[in-house]
Amino acid sequence: MPPSTDDLLLEQQLCFPLYAASRLLTRLYQPLLEPLGLTYPQYIVLMILWEDAPCAVSHIGERAQLASNTLTPLLKRLEQLGVVQRVRSSEDERVVNISLTPAGRALKQKCACIPTQLLERMGYSSQDALKLKKQLDSLLAHLQAAAD
Repeated sequence: MPPSTDDLLLEQQLCFPLYAASRLLTRLYQPLLEPLGLTYPQYIVLMILWEDAPCAVSHIGERAQLASNTLTPLLKRLEQLGVVQRVRSSEDERVVNISLTPAGRALKQKCACIPTQLLERMGYSSQDALKLKKQLDSLLAHLQAAAD
């Protein structure tokens, strides 16, 4: 059976609700992060660093799925804020390692309430969020496999 033009209806698309949800979710984070002087991408990078620091920029890029041309200015800004330190590897000068400063480590405690506050703002239960996260993790794995 040939493809139907109904397949082009916006309401039939998987991509649009994901796109719209991502934009709205980022917007909901803004008032929670703004008092800390952070943007959503900076928050993502800090979460990676709280788990993995010190680590290479390439590692952060892989986990955050950010290209180096996006990540480099973001890390420079975090360094200007005094929360990270960038150091070239002594073994390979092409590798830049990122570590947290004491202020960056302290910021973790200030951000600890953000996930709960976000769910409250959304009016979404933690159980529903966990179910959705599992579905999105599965979708992301399929998308990554298709992109590779």
